[in-house]
Formats: sequence, C-alpha cells, structure tokens
Amino acid sequence: MKLYDYVLSASCYKVRLMAALLGEKLSTEAVDFHPGRAHRSREFRALNPAGTLPVLVDGGLILTESTAMLVYLAQRAGKVWLGDGSPVQAAQVQQWLAFSARLGGSLGMARLHDMLLYAGDIDALRRAGVAALRELESHLTEARFDGRIFLTGTTPTIADIACFPNVALAPDGGVSLDDYPSIRLWSRAIRALPGFIEMPGIHRLHELKPAPEAVPPLEALL
Repeated sequence: MKLYDYVLSASCYKVRLMAALLGEKLSTEAVDFHPGRAHRSREFRALNPAGTLPVLVDGGLILTESTAMLVYLAQRAGKVWLGDGSPVQAAQVQQWLAFSARLGGSLGMARLHDMLLYAGDIDALRRAGVAALRELESHLTEARFDGRIFLTGTTPTIADIACFPNVALAPDGGVSLDDYPSIRLWSRAIRALPGFIEMPGIHRLHELKPAPEAVPPLEALL
C-alpha cells in the first residue's frame, strides 16, 4: 500500500497512525502540499481529481477520503477497530466519523489559516472549533462516569483515530486545550496505545499541567 502524504496534514496523520497501531506497513510518497501545491497539479489530479490529500493506493484500489482509509485498514486487520458489530456501536462510530469532519472544518481550517496562511474567518473558525471541543468534552466526561475512556466504549475504534489529530493540533490554530480535562485524558489514553506514533506539532506540554480538579484552592496557597 502506498500513501500519498504530507507530514503536517492531520488527515494524512490519521492514516499513518491507524496503520502504525495495526502494525500495517505503508510506503509513503511525500507530496509538496505547501508551498508547492503539488496536490493541485495535473499529474496529481490524474490520480485524485479532487486534488486533496491523503490518497491511499492498494493495487487497483484508490481511496481519497481519510475515513474510508481508516475503515479499509480496520477491515483488513480483522475489524477490531470497527467496534463490537452491534447496530448501536456501528451507528455511534459513524456519528463520530461525521463529527471528525466538523473538527477538520473548524479546528483544522483554523490551523491552516495560522500556519499556512489559508484564507478564512479565523474568529468564526475558532468559535466553531471551541463549540466542537465543548461537545466532545461533555461526551467524554459522561463516558468517564460510566467507566469508558474512548468515544464509543472501553476500547478505541476508528472514531477515536479520526477525531484525535485535529483535536490534538488545536493549539496550532489558536485554540487552547487547557480547559478540557476529559479531552486531555482521552488524548493520553490514545498516546498510550501500543504502536502509537507522534506527529510534528502534537506535543505534550498541556499534559504536564495539572487537571483543573487537581489544582489546590486559592486559600490553600495563601
């Protein structure tokens, strides 16, 4: 399998991360997304008319959507990452895959605006990103009360991998993660998975800060 890749792309990282967690080897071909915009070239559009990254090629199969790539890799590996097969969890996974697109359209675009000077209403993008983070934080907090750490249960699925990169990279777009303790715990759980690989820009500085509930009250400091 070959992945047409840009190392700083959150969408490309999803696929590299999924493959690493599954122990699946990928060959990668770097595409000069910025500043070369090689993904818009005539040669690249012959492979993917949409001119987007990533692209996964496996024999005669060409996939151009990162969520489809996650499904394909998980299916090849025995479906463990697709959930328990129940209608409820299957629907939940699909719902979070759709949510990951919202993260890309808000936090992801804010990051492209700040890092690569893409056009966009940065205030509106950040507001939408914060709204998505609050929704995610609420869900993960309720999940913790039920003894669950991941999005759809006690074990991770492709839904977690689809959502993780743009959340972890939110600070690159000017959106802090400091106010979201449940998201930070979820991120740590993903980092702890066997086979996890890093991406440039995803750092652990926020994880060194105590969660809000661990901060002593002001009177204890006086």
